[in-house]
Amino acid sequence: MNKIFFINLFLLIIIAGCNNNKSEKANSVKQADTPNVSNVSSAKLKTILFFGNSLTAGYGLDPSEAFPSLIQNKIDSLHLSYKVINAGVSGETTSGGMGRIDWILRQPIDVFVLELGGNDGLRGIPLTVTKKNLQAIIDKVKQKYPSVKIVLAGMEIPPNMGQDYTTEFRKIYPALAKENHVSLIPFLLKGVGGDPKLNQEDGIHPNKDGEKIVAENVWEALKDICR
Repeated sequence: MNKIFFINLFLLIIIAGCNNNKSEKANSVKQADTPNVSNVSSAKLKTILFFGNSLTAGYGLDPSEAFPSLIQNKIDSLHLSYKVINAGVSGETTSGGMGRIDWILRQPIDVFVLELGGNDGLRGIPLTVTKKNLQAIIDKVKQKYPSVKIVLAGMEIPPNMGQDYTTEFRKIYPALAKENHVSLIPFLLKGVGGDPKLNQEDGIHPNKDGEKIVAENVWEALKDICR
């Protein structure tokens, strides 16, 4: 990922964090699209819940273009009995996630995709705090739904906070995945981050084409779980 991408990412995340769309927060849980699974009643559908920040919410895009909706389309095309719920909120940190996870878990879930931490890293939050919060979220999900399948979406940050911080931040995700025996997406924005053709004008958030690649990255981790 190039330096321009990282600098833009650092600046925009501060703006995004301070200017969250209120309606987006008020509607932080939404079904990605109406499932179209042949011969399967909605009562029998299992639930995949995406819990994250602006990358999950689909910042700057129509909800139907965000990767959770593209995952729903993939599921429907394969006639799999799952519905997708997008619980992404722009500007969300791991602490913010901790503040709303209990409310989110009021609804039964079968697969939980955790995409948080990027905003922590960009703000220089201590790594121990980020890891502790992610672990706490995982613990709450497992405690509420012991049979749930969890997927952790890895993230990388620019070296604004120093190379040591950046390197150690990257290590949080594989370490948590290993410690908790959960599936890992090594880097959510693999093949997208830093490519102007695949990002919006801000140079940070994926555009429609970029979202398709992000969805492929996510599906690689989900495909065996959903079949």
